Amino acid sequence: MHSPVEQFAIKVLFALNLFGFDIQFTNSSLFMVLAVLVSSAFLYFAMAPAATVPGRMQGLAEMLYEFVSVMVRSNVGSEGRPYFPFVFTLFVFVLFSNLLGLIPYSYTTTSQIIVTFAMAMFIFIGVTLIALFKHGLHFFSFFVPAGAPKVLIPFLVLIEVISYFVRPVSLSVRLFANMLAGHTMLKVFGGLAVMIASAGGVFVAGSILPLVAIVGLTGLEILVAVLQAYVFTILTCMYLNDALHLH
Repeated sequence: MHSPVEQFAIKVLFALNLFGFDIQFTNSSLFMVLAVLVSSAFLYFAMAPAATVPGRMQGLAEMLYEFVSVMVRSNVGSEGRPYFPFVFTLFVFVLFSNLLGLIPYSYTTTSQIIVTFAMAMFIFIGVTLIALFKHGLHFFSFFVPAGAPKVLIPFLVLIEVISYFVRPVSLSVRLFANMLAGHTMLKVFGGLAVMIASAGGVFVAGSILPLVAIVGLTGLEILVAVLQAYVFTILTCMYLNDALHLH
């Protein structure tokens, strides 16, 4: 019986040598490319008719657009409008990466901490630069809570600085851990069903219970895939709001 975490192993598909650098194209890279291609194809073919009365695919694409638009508007305000394309792209990429990972024999790129941490660091550096360019040195007032007693300011500033720099860690670990845990549970119950069924006899009937659990977990994993894409995106909006408005 294979290990439940074996499904997360990085496998090199082929290696490229570019300007003296060894660039490896892995299964994770492949499914990141597929997430971009599938999401782009979906949005293109869904919106290509541009019908006044939308069909199912166009309605779903418009619903995604409106969902993210409302999220940006309610969490960032009118100043967040220039950043809507990035937020929408981020949401769609994470969503399709999560959903593609639910297809049997596929790979979940968001189950790799290096992938989620790279995205989180890009967001963290981006919003920090936005804040610095917009507010200059006034940005550092963000670490001083309004109305705090002067005696406690050094202690509170230290807490605020630590919590600020922990943001990319918490953002990346949340997505990575949820996808990893869900897929591991599916693998465990799948292996359990096969093991019980292989025992033969009356044990075959007992394999039905793990199969029922797998069906339930699959439905839960679809919910988690959508929910984690939403959480990752709304936290990005909140960080962007902090960068634009401080306090």
